[in-house]
Amino acid sequence: MIKKKPELLLPAGGPDTLDAALQYGADAVYMGGEFFSLRAKARNFTAEEMAESIVRAHSKGVKVYVTANIMAHNADLKEAAEYFKELGNMPETPDAVLIADPGMFDTCKENWPDAVIHISTQANNTNYSTCNFWYRQGAGRIVVGRELSLKEIREIRENIPEDMEIEAFVHGAMCISYSGRCLLSAYMTGRDSNRGACTHPCRWKYYVTEETRPGEYMPVEESERGTFVFSSKDLCMIDHLPDMINAGIDSLKVEGRMKNPLYVASVARTYRCAIDDYFESPEKYESRREWYLNQISMTTFRPYGTGFFYGNPGADGQIYDGTTYESKAVYLGTLESAEVPAGSGDGEEHGRTLSDIEVTFIQKNKFSVGEEIEIMKPDGTNLKAKAVKMFDKDGNETDSCPHASVLVRAILRVEGSLMLPEAGDVMRRCV
Repeated sequence: MIKKKPELLLPAGGPDTLDAALQYGADAVYMGGEFFSLRAKARNFTAEEMAESIVRAHSKGVKVYVTANIMAHNADLKEAAEYFKELGNMPETPDAVLIADPGMFDTCKENWPDAVIHISTQANNTNYSTCNFWYRQGAGRIVVGRELSLKEIREIRENIPEDMEIEAFVHGAMCISYSGRCLLSAYMTGRDSNRGACTHPCRWKYYVTEETRPGEYMPVEESERGTFVFSSKDLCMIDHLPDMINAGIDSLKVEGRMKNPLYVASVARTYRCAIDDYFESPEKYESRREWYLNQISMTTFRPYGTGFFYGNPGADGQIYDGTTYESKAVYLGTLESAEVPAGSGDGEEHGRTLSDIEVTFIQKNKFSVGEEIEIMKPDGTNLKAKAVKMFDKDGNETDSCPHASVLVRAILRVEGSLMLPEAGDVMRRCV
């Protein structure tokens, strides 16, 4: 018997990735304000941007969860009280706030009594007794620790109230430290991971030194490139969704508030299609596995694994030969407008139906006139297109768009006239 359809929860590190999440199938998004979030280096949202974003997301039927999951120090609590009051007084309030620290939990309840509180994975939620404790305090959802197996999550589901929701990560980077509680960054750089300023030293290359020979670095070698002893594989469960669903997980969470819109669009669209396909027909899901795996890799990522869901991954969960990301597609930009130019009509070339579309976009990576690109549609279709003309911000015709973050106008010749590019669609170049 198929369980209820889980929520697909996407990261919104800033307004641009929020747009991608809304366009490509999120049921809910999580975002941080300028304070109290564990992704202080993300673009994040001002209070005004957050209020506007909540209204826009709600208009599309998408929920918004705000992260306030730092491990607070004394100096944080007074400002946190004002922050929770501000959230509770927004024209449309967030659907939940994500908290890890018990002091922040009480501060939220005191200053925003109606808040729905979700307990972050940072709180080390690894057994049903912990979940029941938080339920008695008034929490509505637990984000389970990434150290749990699916068997353990099923046991939690069987031993907590029906209306206590379980959220679990389904995709994205894995932290080397227990439930993300890491001291390495603070020790090495003075930037505290538990307060949102992680510098990711787990991805660095290390050497060994001997105390009587300072300055003499001896490599730790697994290969000619060295050994990256702290670097873990990225999590990807697109090929195991039935197991996630049947474990009783209510919300499937994608990591990535530091990622770009191509990552958010690619991951959101692939998991959206896979979830919907499975609930339409398990056979349809099985038949499209190859497509899911191909599309989920059309971004920048480290080698994939299944984390702890099937037991301790041991050595297989680590990356030993480098920290280089794989990249199968490059983010070119998100369309701000798309329309058929005046006097233009459909045409044909070598049996293909073609349409010229005038688009504008903020360029993110270079591409040139005559180059083949793809335009991602939310339903899973990838439109093939070629830039036939390009104009810079002053209206001068140019043969390429070489300058990042500049507004570009272009004429794209798109194959297939039944479906056309629209504002919000993401452009990519496959590599």
